[in-house]
Parts: sequence; structure tokens; C-alpha cells
Amino acid sequence: MKLLIALLCSTLFISCGEKRKKLVKKNGEISSTIVDKGVTKEIESKELSLTAMNLTTMEFDRDTIDFGNVTADTDNIAKFTVYNTGNKPLKIEKVSASCGCTTVKEPENEIPVGGSDQIEVNFHPKIDQLNEQEKTVTVKANINPQMKVVKLKAFVLPKK
Repeated sequence: MKLLIALLCSTLFISCGEKRKKLVKKNGEISSTIVDKGVTKEIESKELSLTAMNLTTMEFDRDTIDFGNVTADTDNIAKFTVYNTGNKPLKIEKVSASCGCTTVKEPENEIPVGGSDQIEVNFHPKIDQLNEQEKTVTVKANINPQMKVVKLKAFVLPKK
């Protein structure tokens, strides 16, 4: 009899302290219900993964910079704005251009939640880069996916 009571008490003790999880998939999103010591919490898969990995989200004010007609061997400067739309500080790790004719100046500091900063682009086409040109600027940050791309367009005229 004492053995039966001990077995029942240990079963009750173990079941009260354990965490129970329930995964539900609806509308393409996975949510999890976690019960821990009587407290229930719903966690969306996006929230869980972004928070756990210290990631945030970012947006640009535009996805294409169109310089229009430019002359070869000249500086053509434009800026685009980066917005931190997430709930963690945005850390721009690297900004790179697809061509040596383009240089970039990236933000020096983290962008706080709800904040913004600018990235400056200088397109300096060489004399042999005439007519329509398309380049890219890639921004690597603590986001998922880790990189976003801005396109550059210009029509390069010969130097006079």
C-alpha cells in the first residue's frame, strides 16, 4: 500500500513540474503553446526565432536608385534610408557594391528600434561603361534573411 501511495505521489509531482508543449500550424504559421508550472504562453514561430537569435527587421525607403542620364568619369551621389522596423537594435555589418565603380558609406552606429539612418552611394562610371548600367548594393545586417539588396540604374553618356 505504501508503495502504491509513493508511486501516485511521484507521478503527480513529476506531472505538475514538467513543461508541456503543443504545436499548431494555421495559415502557414506555426505557433506553440507552452505550459510551464501552470502558466500558459503562446509563441509565434517568427517571434521565437527572431528573439532567440537577437535578430530584427529592416526596410529601405526604396529598392532602386535611378541616377538617370550621367556622364562617364563623374561622381553621382545618392542616399537611401534604412529603417529599423523590428524590436532589437539594427546592426549593419557590411555594405558592399557589385562593382568597383561604386563606393558606399555605411552607418557607423547601431540603428535603434524605430530609428533610421542613411547609406550613401557614389556611382562613378568609367569611360568604357557606356549606355545602360545596372549595379547592386548589398546590406548585411542582423536580419533574416541576413542580406537585402538595393539596385542602381543609370544611362552612361560619353565624356565630352
